Amino acid sequence: MTPRPPVRGYTALLLAGRRGQDDPLAIAAGAPHRALLDVHGVPMLERVLRTLVATPCIVDIVISIDRPDLLDSFPGIAALRAEQSGRIAVLRSQDSPSRSVLAALDEGPPEQPLLVTTADHALLSVEMVEHFLAEAEERGGDVTVALVSEKTLVARFPESVRTYLPFRGGRYSGANLFAFLTPRARSAVQFWTRAESFRKRPWRLVLTFGPKALFLFLLRRLDLQQAFARVSEVIGARCEAVEMPQAEAAVDVDKLSDLDLVNRILAECEAATQSSSSPSSTKREVSTA
Repeated sequence: MTPRPPVRGYTALLLAGRRGQDDPLAIAAGAPHRALLDVHGVPMLERVLRTLVATPCIVDIVISIDRPDLLDSFPGIAALRAEQSGRIAVLRSQDSPSRSVLAALDEGPPEQPLLVTTADHALLSVEMVEHFLAEAEERGGDVTVALVSEKTLVARFPESVRTYLPFRGGRYSGANLFAFLTPRARSAVQFWTRAESFRKRPWRLVLTFGPKALFLFLLRRLDLQQAFARVSEVIGARCEAVEMPQAEAAVDVDKLSDLDLVNRILAECEAATQSSSSPSSTKREVSTA
């Protein structure tokens, strides 16, 4: 059954901070900032921002970036901020993603749920956001994370290299979508602060939950539901996972090969759209009706 659209209004936090000033990807792409590099003719951050603006359940948007002054140099972003006056705010990012989320939670009303995504989520769509939030609300947890299975991702993009978390029944890649639905979700962000350094070393993250959990993890004895039940126990907030049906949800721009892949995907989508809307295509459709 397809989940109903989200019924609540959300604040969306768009994370665009950098881990360091000398970003190899930004330098290679000739951009002043990783979040602002050109993706098929549009600054990457602007692509994500436009998706959030177009999503009906997103009430407010907060851009968290270490160089807020750079945003005025990009006409598309400046125009969006002017058009959406009062809806888009800018917050200087903290020294890590989790601390930036905590800062946004402190700034916003505690009763309003928070969607978090990232500026490198260049393929993010309204359909992805609505699917994720509707599923999150149906599950009724405090915090929800979006994941894409390796099977789904490889079937669509066999050349894409991602970091996977292994579970019994399959491996999953993160999709850079998080929903913080209740005040209890704050404890999950605090745990995230401790866990950030283990992002590329999942066994170290699992060790946080105790030797038995690490043993089960290494033997692939924990399925996704069991793992998130264990996470919920440790951090004191109910955590849920949403498996996304769109492989694109797991494709972020983290390296030059990712940028090439995303540019190719967007070019193919544009070509398909132009082809379907061309007069010759319309005539063919009429003649075969």
